[in-house]
Amino acid sequence: MKRVKDVFSIHDFEQEYNLENEEYDMRNINVSVSNVSLMYNLSREREERLKEYIINMLKKKLYFDPFWALKNVSFQMSPGDSLGIVGQNGAGKSTLLKLISGIMKPTKGKIYTRGVIAPMVELGGGFDPGMSAKQNVFFMGAMHGFSKKYMQERYEEIIEFAELADFADVPVQKFSSGMTSKLAFALATIVNPDIVVADEALAVGDMNFRLKCEKRLQDIVAKGATILFVSHSLEQVQKVCAKALWLEHGEMMMYGDSKEVCGAYKQFMIDKRIAAEVE
Repeated sequence: MKRVKDVFSIHDFEQEYNLENEEYDMRNINVSVSNVSLMYNLSREREERLKEYIINMLKKKLYFDPFWALKNVSFQMSPGDSLGIVGQNGAGKSTLLKLISGIMKPTKGKIYTRGVIAPMVELGGGFDPGMSAKQNVFFMGAMHGFSKKYMQERYEEIIEFAELADFADVPVQKFSSGMTSKLAFALATIVNPDIVVADEALAVGDMNFRLKCEKRLQDIVAKGATILFVSHSLEQVQKVCAKALWLEHGEMMMYGDSKEVCGAYKQFMIDKRIAAEVE
């Protein structure tokens, strides 16, 4: 069966590297991020009304300051690799995942991905609140290019994993945020993805469900998939991921073994808190 996203996604990568070159043999690469930067334009003044904004725009009196959310981020991931991304709020973690998922495009640099991507950047995003859980399963499957037969074969497993057997015919708008996230996680990870992009995806449900999610991610990695995982839980990052990337103000502070990176980041936060208390 052909899947819509079961294709190469190359942003000018072939222009940068020769894919036949052994040094950049992309047959063993699922994700490549090369000197990626992203800039936002921040308005210096806040227009309260749309009319004021349009007038200032026509008069060319709108002034912006550049804000670099990411600066020269680079790394590569092969099948079976798992990377945890850590850092403070606003460090650029979620932004990086959105770039890799194709939701946004970088201002500079190149991104290469290969295979089916299961994006869990905003769990529950895309669901139709007026539809039942069952209807949303087939709706989201169709949106991602999967046939009705394919989704029928996996429907029971999705609902069982999400622990929603008694709520399958209930509109999603009546679900709690936890129930919605459970359904989204089960749906995103049932389709045998090549790349999983997860933003705080394990911060859902009770402890037993989180452990079940961790086990599923570990099983996906064992089958050769690549996982990028953002979490404020250093314990989860070390449990799920072999490597870690620490971002600070959009820049790479450290990249390597997850225990070493998480240890360094934890000590940085401790030192920062002590310095604040002294002041």
